[in-house]
Amino acid sequence: MSRLFKASIIENIQLVKNHYLITLHPLEKIKKPKPGNFFMVAVDHNLYPLLRRPISIHRWLNGDFQLLYRVAGKGTSILSRKKPGDILEILGPLGNGFPLKINSAHIILVAGGLGVAPMFALAELLKKRNPALYYGARTKKELLRIDELNALGLDPIIATDDGSSGEKGNIVNVLKRHIARHLSSISDNMLFACGPEPMLKALSLLAEKHGLQGYMALEQHMACGLGTCLGCVVKTTKGYRRVCKEGPVFPIEEIVW
Repeated sequence: MSRLFKASIIENIQLVKNHYLITLHPLEKIKKPKPGNFFMVAVDHNLYPLLRRPISIHRWLNGDFQLLYRVAGKGTSILSRKKPGDILEILGPLGNGFPLKINSAHIILVAGGLGVAPMFALAELLKKRNPALYYGARTKKELLRIDELNALGLDPIIATDDGSSGEKGNIVNVLKRHIARHLSSISDNMLFACGPEPMLKALSLLAEKHGLQGYMALEQHMACGLGTCLGCVVKTTKGYRRVCKEGPVFPIEEIVW
């Protein structure tokens, strides 16, 4: 089954400032992505921008799928102006996603900013396990898909940097306080996370301190998405690994910060 395919845009809507949700219909059957997998999206047919944009799977809809993205430059700006019926050339699904066979009694999901995209996909598959979701953003205006998370039966624990929603501060500190209150049972938790690097680094230290097992999806700039250009390598306990190929999901204990 070819990884390179074309998809028509069903919907491309702005959720909040600079944040969009695009719904796509593949013009051929594609492999069902796992949470943590990503697609390399060619935003236009012209040579500029030349490189595809990596965007993680947000939701699988029985053959159609959704991507959540932020306008951060020329490529995503072009993507935000695409209309229903426009055709995109896409490569994927790529990378290694989150493991779905989980023996731990309790599941903790941590999302920072746009990291809610793969966490939503994971929460949707694990909703019968009643995962606890910790969701942090800079401000209330950047919290995404809250109603949809509630519809899954989740009640996210929220923190914002400016205190405009939930607790004021970063989400890792909120999780620290939770762990302090439940130390006796914390060893039977599995931690999954995606978000900005400072958040993931703080989570790694927290997991190491309390012996927490888990996985995190790294957000890294990519060029090819296939492991050829070596532009997205990170240091791990097993040497340097490509985020696009061996990742983007890695066991927490393997990442060397």
